[in-house]
Amino acid sequence: MSDIVKIAIDAMGGDGSPKKVIDGILHHHKNDQKTFYQIFGNKDQITKLIPSSFKKNFFELIDTDEKVHGTDSPLGAAKRGKKTSMWLAIESVKNKNADIVISAGNTGALLVISKLNLKMIDNIDKPALSALWPNKKNMSVVLDLGANIECNDKNLIDFAFMGSALHKSLFPNEKTKVALLNIGSEEIKGNEIIKNTYQKMNQIDNPDYEFKGYIEGNQLMNGDVNVIVADGFTGNVALKTAEGTANFITSELKEAFTDSFMGKLSAIINIKNLKKFKNRLDPRLYNGAIFIGLDSPVVKSHGGTDYIGFSNSINVCTKIIRGNLIEKIKHNIK
Repeated sequence: MSDIVKIAIDAMGGDGSPKKVIDGILHHHKNDQKTFYQIFGNKDQITKLIPSSFKKNFFELIDTDEKVHGTDSPLGAAKRGKKTSMWLAIESVKNKNADIVISAGNTGALLVISKLNLKMIDNIDKPALSALWPNKKNMSVVLDLGANIECNDKNLIDFAFMGSALHKSLFPNEKTKVALLNIGSEEIKGNEIIKNTYQKMNQIDNPDYEFKGYIEGNQLMNGDVNVIVADGFTGNVALKTAEGTANFITSELKEAFTDSFMGKLSAIINIKNLKKFKNRLDPRLYNGAIFIGLDSPVVKSHGGTDYIGFSNSINVCTKIIRGNLIEKIKHNIK
């Protein structure tokens, strides 16, 4: 495999695009000169954002005036045509002109257009939406986060295989530990699907990960496991709850340190620790959800992130390709 990672980028998706996308590319390029960027979008808008110092051997600009809108329904976006920046970027991966695709655009549209263009990995029935969450020890892979509201036990086992492969690709030096998100840690807890999944997972001997049983919602951030598996409904509720809790804590902390003289003085005294706390909860540093299960990986950047967040999602792309994610999934499925 070539050392150069080729990324197909939908430059027109998300808030503040294409500027934040181009700024994100330039920021990423400062630390990685082994990435080639295929940029799909409006040439007139994008060209004036690219400085002359950015050498043309690092990027290619594919012009299109059409884009998927945030208000489009998934099927409406697909019907909009094959000339949108999102479709063309995904098609580039389909045609093996790029290794991976990334977009900050409409999530539903990205999933539908990806499924129309890309094949499923053999023996995988459903793709999953996964993301990285911080924990006390490092990072966790969590899936599914909303792509599949209803799942059977095979789907959940597939998610475990794919999630462990993703974790191993991103963190090759860590031992992968998998758990099922449930309402309790006892074997009798949960619905029939989760209990059947538990029984079958216990019987699988896979040296690439350790199955740790169930995990409850209040243990997600402990770091005792680093791959957390759920159906899309449960996973999405957990995601939104975690995001809301983080926002609540940071807003309350900010108010406590700014509503009085003593609070402001305390903030000045603890400025170093406060910056560390803020960075730990900065969602831009964990930006980049991954659709896995398709024969080429698809990365979804948060639509509301800035160029720092988009740059970090590009970094996720390069780690996935250099970590041979697809080959690891195929190995686990066997």
